[in-house]
Formats: sequence, structure tokens, C-alpha cells
Amino acid sequence: MKTKALAKRLSALALDLRWSWCPTTQAVFGALDPMQWEATQHAPLETLRRVPSARLDACAADERFVRLLEDAEAAGRDYYAAQTWFERKVAPRNPDLKVAYFCSEFAIHESLQQYSGGLGVLAGDHVKSASDLGIPFVGVGLLYRHGYYIQELRGDGSTRVLYPTVEFGDLPIVDTGKEVQCPIGGKMVRAKIWKQQVGRVSLYLLDADIEGEPKAHRQLTEGLYKGEPDLRLRQQVLLGVGGARALEAMRFKPTVVHLNEGHAAFAAVERMRAMMARGKSYDAAFAAVRESTVFTTHTPVPAGHDRYGAKDVGKYLRPILKELGLSAEAFADLGRENPGDRLEPVCMTVLGLNTARNVNGVAELHGHVSREMWKGVFDVEEVADVPIGHVTNGIHARTWLAPEADELYRRYLKVKWNGMGPDDDPWKRASKIPLEALWELRKTLRSRLVHFVRTRLARQAARRGEGAAAVAEAYRAFDEDALTLGFARRFATYKRAPLIFKEAKRLAALLGDPDRPVQLVFAGKAHPRDEGGQELAQIIHTQAHKAGFKGRVALLEEYDMQVGRVLTSGCDVWLNNPIRPNEASGTSGMKPPLHGGLNASILDGWWPEGFDGENGWAIGDGSEFKSRRKQDAYDADALVDLLERELVPEFFDRDKTGLPRRWMERARHSLMTIPGQFNTHRMVGDYVRNVYL
Repeated sequence: MKTKALAKRLSALALDLRWSWCPTTQAVFGALDPMQWEATQHAPLETLRRVPSARLDACAADERFVRLLEDAEAAGRDYYAAQTWFERKVAPRNPDLKVAYFCSEFAIHESLQQYSGGLGVLAGDHVKSASDLGIPFVGVGLLYRHGYYIQELRGDGSTRVLYPTVEFGDLPIVDTGKEVQCPIGGKMVRAKIWKQQVGRVSLYLLDADIEGEPKAHRQLTEGLYKGEPDLRLRQQVLLGVGGARALEAMRFKPTVVHLNEGHAAFAAVERMRAMMARGKSYDAAFAAVRESTVFTTHTPVPAGHDRYGAKDVGKYLRPILKELGLSAEAFADLGRENPGDRLEPVCMTVLGLNTARNVNGVAELHGHVSREMWKGVFDVEEVADVPIGHVTNGIHARTWLAPEADELYRRYLKVKWNGMGPDDDPWKRASKIPLEALWELRKTLRSRLVHFVRTRLARQAARRGEGAAAVAEAYRAFDEDALTLGFARRFATYKRAPLIFKEAKRLAALLGDPDRPVQLVFAGKAHPRDEGGQELAQIIHTQAHKAGFKGRVALLEEYDMQVGRVLTSGCDVWLNNPIRPNEASGTSGMKPPLHGGLNASILDGWWPEGFDGENGWAIGDGSEFKSRRKQDAYDADALVDLLERELVPEFFDRDKTGLPRRWMERARHSLMTIPGQFNTHRMVGDYVRNVYL
């Protein structure tokens, strides 16, 4: 094959983000240049740009590499040729459905730093399942020049925030050649429309960082959740109003607009303005927008909902409100729990509640919490009558599934990914997998995790200039045969990452037992301005360096999708200990069961729906205390007590062959009962059948 032809075919593969959940395609770029593949965080286009020309020539002449490429291209053809669930089950009766999904962040892959945490991961997995299921669906968001931020930990465990500059030329995005003009106050902001192709789904991203434009305009897409409230308000005008205009520019006419969190709630204003420009009255436009809008709220904590002064909102929406014939105060009342209270700010969540016909939380418990939280917005007497339901979150299985597990399940479960529907559940057949085979998978994935932890710790020590001895010590950390506990998520204070250290002496005794070794790995990032969250990282860092914990406790910096995949697949037990009921859903705990891992969690978020008494463990009994100190003490004691009495003894109870039979029976039961329900195919199917239609 000629080198130019090879480069062209590789570029075509790289531009379709289906590769982010296709192991066959990822293998091609890994083989192209393994070192560059790792150095670029598995970014195909950047790997292709960096690969030496001599290596590209060699690959073009290598029959094995060409076969790899052909296999990847064939996998793509098979994917698009398969009849989808939507084509089979939905389109015959509902051929006109078209969904536009707005979100401020999308986590498609670790090489695309356009996400901060769970909201973005959920959005990315939603998009991928929409592609797999064949739903006519587009995503709408912003394209950030800095992404979120890169986290480094100083020698004392404090956080150093680094903002990288993303080179758009290395991203799998295409300039559509279209722009929008978004009115923000008295100015018109120009924004380019880029497109990411995520399988069958187009993701439209707005970029205001245009050469020659005012700095204040260019800053709107500089970074994710960056800057003062005034900047965030203007960003949200661009996302909502500009995003709605982007759909017009791309000639996509949705029958349903799904707002994932309140950040894009201003889309309703622009959609009403456009309808009135075409002749509808305000009342008719409002009714039409409300009838076609779906709103998902993710935040059970009152302080987590964006609120802005009514004057500021009126100032930045003035041109649109003028066309609507609305005063700033009249519009502000759409975003107030108490309309008419001129001192109350505009809440983006309340605006979403008032302009959507269907509102949902993201777990059964979160739906209940949301109904209680927002009862005042609705004219009802009973909490049960508040029109907020729930669609429990899930994960996109192929994105998070380790290749070794994928191979095992192909062998025993005959999983057919193409054409899979929301009700298909190959995992219920997991009883066919011998416990010995599942245990071998666990050992393989734990070994890979230990190697990953050692490499990351050594890199951190070297970067901090701690010397050769510290680097060597990092390479001796952790044990491939130890019971491995994991905790990785956003470091918000309510998630209580260092809770287990409140029982430090008992924990040290567990971790220091030479006959039953236990180890604990942490990862997580707080918002750059969340000093409380950053302090949690500092506490863990300090504990990890204490006698009794050193070499057994690790804190990895720069928590991203790659770290998440390695930890959720490699850990034996996934810990989750938020203050109930502050965890809306959480999805990280849905990933370990795919790999024979188990959950030990507070009964919060999705876990009350997933836990059946045998597929993991509940921490405590759901008791809630008004005192935070008492709550933390109770939950920490319950967690360590659970480890002492049940988890550690069961893991090290081995038969004559060295198999922890009772443990693996529990792990297999977890595989049979959790992935089939807590996945985004089921979730998106629920949205289509029960919400979008």
C-alpha cells in the first residue's frame, strides 16, 4: 500500500469517534506507534501527526498492519450496516422523531479534554448509546480552548491547576463552515460551528475564540466552568441561545429538545423568539416550546443550582426579550420559586422546570428528593403530585469494558454488540462463565492496575523532584495479590473521599496484615476554586505518606477517563460514601461489575435500586443524623466494620485451588444483575419510550 493512501485511510478512521468504543480500531493506532499512542493519551490524529515518516512507510509495507487496518474498516462497515433498534422497533410508528441534546460538557474520550466529571461522562455515554440504538439525534455544546484543567499535586498534596491550550488541528473535529451570531446584551457574538462525528450522531460545538473578535467574546469558550458568575452567565446564553441557532444553521429541526442540566435553559427563550418571528403568538410559542422540551436535573444539593441576578439576566437577554415582548422582571419570574419576589435571583433549574413538559431526576431516590426540593415551584398540595419523574442513569458498556473482559464475554456469552437494543441483557447468562475463568480475569485486571499505579506514582515522584530513591519506592508500591479497594470521583466535599481515615488505626491494621493484604487507591479532581474539595485531596496525600499506609495507599493525580477505566476494571471493591441523599446517581460504581468487581456503598444514588443483598454491600443502614460530625463517625465506623467482618475474610477464604469461591459467586451474581439494567442503552431506551415520545 502507498504511504499516502494509508495516511488517508487512517485519517478517515480517526475522524469518526466510533473508535472510542471500538477495540479493533484502537488497536490500529496502538500498533502504528505505541509510544506516541500513549504519549498523546490515545489520540489517533495526534498520533498520526507525530509518527515518523519512516514508521508510516514501514506500516504501509507491513502485511500484518494492513490486515489490522482492514479489520478496523470492516468493523465500521458492519456497525453501520446493522439494523438498529430504532429502525426495528420505533421508526415504523414514530418516523419523525428527532432529538437535540444540549449539555455544557461531553466526555467522549480522555484525549478530548472537554469534560469535568460525571455530567460530561453521562452525556458522552448517552450520545454513544443514541448512536448504537440508531436514534435520530444530535448533541449541542461548546468547544473549549482550555478544556477543564490538568491537575498536579505538589509535595504537600495541594493542587496546582494547569490550563493546557488545545490544538484543534489534533482533534477529530470538522469545521462545518457555518457560524452563528448570538446576541448577548448589546453585542453580537460570533461563534463557529464545529462537528464531532460520534458514530451515527453529530455533535455540534460552538467556538467563540475567533481571531479579531473582542477578548470578552473569545473568553466565552476559553474554559469549562471557568471564571466569575458573570462569565458563566454569558457562556450559558451562548450555549442555549447560540446552540438553538446552531441547529437552525445546520438545518436540524428537532421534535424534542433535551436539556441536560440547567446550563442550556436559555434555549427555550431563543426557540420562542424564532417561533414568534414566524408568526406565532407568545402564548402559542411558549406552549410549543414547553411541549417539545425535556429537562433532566442532576443536582440534589440546593447550592449546586446556578442562580443569577434578574438585572444581569435581563441585560444579557435584552434583545431577545424585546422581540418576545417580555420585561426583564416578567422573564425573571419564569426562573423564580416565588414569582413576584424582585429580590429573588433567576435559577436556571427553575427556568428548566417551567419550560419543559417532562422533567426527571437521574435515580429513583433522586426523583423523590427533587420532588421535595421543587414542590414550591408547582401548584400542588402533595409532594407525590410534583410532576418530576426519574430515569436512572447508566453507562455505555463498550466504552468502559476492558478488552480482556470483552474477549471473555465473547467466548462465554456470545455478545453481539451491533444492533443491540435497550432490553437485551447478555449478562444474565453469566452463570455460564466458570468462576475460575472470572477469577483469572480479576487477577489480570488487578495486575494491570498495580502496574498502572506504580507507573503513575513514579512519574509523580519524578516530576516533583523527589529523587531516584522515591521513584524506586513507587515502583515497589502495591501488591498484585492484595484485596484492592478503589475510590475515584469528583472531589466534592459531600462525597467524603477521606472518610475511611477517620478510623485510621483500624484501617492501618487491615492494610498491614501480611497474611491478608489490603490496599487502597484514590483519584479525583475538585473544581479549581473549590478549596474544600482540594483539601480532601491533601488529606489523602498526607495519609498516604504516613507509616502504616505508605505503599498501601495511593493518590493518583489527573483523574480522567483513562484513570477511571483502569481503576473501575482493576479494583476488587469500589467504595462510595457520600452524605445521603446528596448523590443524585453516580455512575462509576456501575463499571466494576462489568469486570467481576463489587460495590460497597452508602445507600444513595443508584445503589438502592441496584443492591439486592448479594451483589455487593451496603455501608450502614441508611441512618441519617443532623450533625455532620456524628454522620461521618457513624458511616466511617460502618465502613471499616464491614471490611473487618465481611469483605476481607471473604476475599481471603480460599479453596484448595486458591479460588475465593464465595467471593467469586458474589462477583458473578453482580455481573448478572447490574450491567443489564444500569447501562445507557436501557437508559436511552427509557427516554425514547417514556419521555421523548
